[in-house]
Amino acid sequence: MSEENKALHTVASGINQFSTNFYKALAGDESSNFICSPISVSMVLSMVTFGAHGNTEKELRNALRLSEDDQVNKNGFQSLVDTLNAVEKVELRLANKIYFNVGFDVKTEFKELTEKTFRSVSEVIDFGKSAEAAGTINSWCGEETNNFIKDVVKPADLCDSQIVLINAVYFRGEWKWKFDPKYTEPEPFHIDENTVKDVPMMRKKARYNYNELPDLDAKIIELLYKSSDGNHPVTMFIILPNEVNSTNKIEVNLHDVNFKDLHKNAGDHMRECELQLPRFKVESTLNLKNILTKLGLNGIFEPSANFSGISESSQLSVSKVIQKTILEVDELGSVAASVTALLMPKKGCLMEPTPFIVNRPFVCVIVATETGTPLFNARIIDPTAG
Repeated sequence: MSEENKALHTVASGINQFSTNFYKALAGDESSNFICSPISVSMVLSMVTFGAHGNTEKELRNALRLSEDDQVNKNGFQSLVDTLNAVEKVELRLANKIYFNVGFDVKTEFKELTEKTFRSVSEVIDFGKSAEAAGTINSWCGEETNNFIKDVVKPADLCDSQIVLINAVYFRGEWKWKFDPKYTEPEPFHIDENTVKDVPMMRKKARYNYNELPDLDAKIIELLYKSSDGNHPVTMFIILPNEVNSTNKIEVNLHDVNFKDLHKNAGDHMRECELQLPRFKVESTLNLKNILTKLGLNGIFEPSANFSGISESSQLSVSKVIQKTILEVDELGSVAASVTALLMPKKGCLMEPTPFIVNRPFVCVIVATETGTPLFNARIIDPTAG
């Protein structure tokens, strides 16, 4: 394995660990449908880590599972951003941007590092003209997500800000085996043990990568996106609990699911399946301060935070981390987009087809298969509640 690949997989491994911990913490706070993009959160936090010192840096490195070798981190993030943006079989874009308030004295080293390592573009705007500045930031978010994500920051968010770091992830993929809309019909979906609702249920019989997950009391199926050469750099996994009210067991044990290995060993688990999957849309706007505090990131929000690697002349801390994410799944494929904003103020054999009927709450993960990195995680309790 080349040094570049080693760096990529080291960084991806850290992101995967952070993603699992992040999703678990978020799942404990959310009682209904939600979606998040762990990689998007990881990107903005990793960018500020390179401007942190002292306990603030230690706190961020621990939570993000970053390597102690900064050259590995730099090479790995650069390779990860380039690898994801080079995906051709589906539409996948990952973009970073930093907005500095006019007059803010940013260190040249931080600016150059984020531009090279994270392919981040920087721009100076006047946060004092908050409505105009918010419009500029939200316009960029819309452009990077095909207008799926809008209104991420409000003018009031910028009143005391000196820096806004933004990460945008956009994904669109067509199913390898599309669902025929003429077979989509209302079917009962068990929201909980006492509540049943008719939902638009799609149907498809095809060979899928299917596995049992006994430790999670669940089963898992991999849905491939259309590809011209047989490679599938991004796929979707549906994890279905065996019991109606068992998504929690999946979520607290999600670290036991190795998506990279499941995809790599698909040939051993291909099975003719009768798949029934609800058509759904899920959208979340999340203020992540409480979640990140649960993960040990308390100090970044305190006035004592040390971001002297970004600026010597301004005392910085993080005021908000906001994420807005959308996922749509229908007969043709999936569209997903997410924006995270971090604001810093001053201070097989022949058998009968296996049924895989998604008629109860489930967990859905869109994964970059080379590294097993989750791009989007969602929990669906009610497919019609989007």
